[in-house]
Amino acid sequence: MKRVLFVCVENSNRSQMAEAFAHIHGGDAVEALSAGSAPSGQINPKAVRFMAELGYDLATHQSKSLDEIGGEFDAVITMGCGDNCPWVPARRREDWGLPDPKHMDDAGYRAVRDEISARVQQLLASL
Repeated sequence: MKRVLFVCVENSNRSQMAEAFAHIHGGDAVEALSAGSAPSGQINPKAVRFMAELGYDLATHQSKSLDEIGGEFDAVITMGCGDNCPWVPARRREDWGLPDPKHMDDAGYRAVRDEISARVQQLLASL
């Protein structure tokens, strides 16, 4: 089983959607987690709504701190939020440079969501 961690400051939008897509696309072959350096404590309602369009209930997720995450990962992915990610043991590290969809209109939010889905698929295929 591959372990993947997605990191962003608040752990409420991009990293949460990436974790969800890893569950969707990776199934039982992947242990996917997400966390933030300064978690907001909640999942953005827009993220919940736009993942629900795809049949995924993001409301079951929780915004988590990097302090709650342990172990070694096959990949650690930062989402382009300029996060100051502490050292997490990983075989591979990437920064995806994705814009924060928090204040985007519906079309913009969906575009970021769909880009995350495509990148997660590529990542999982390469692990």
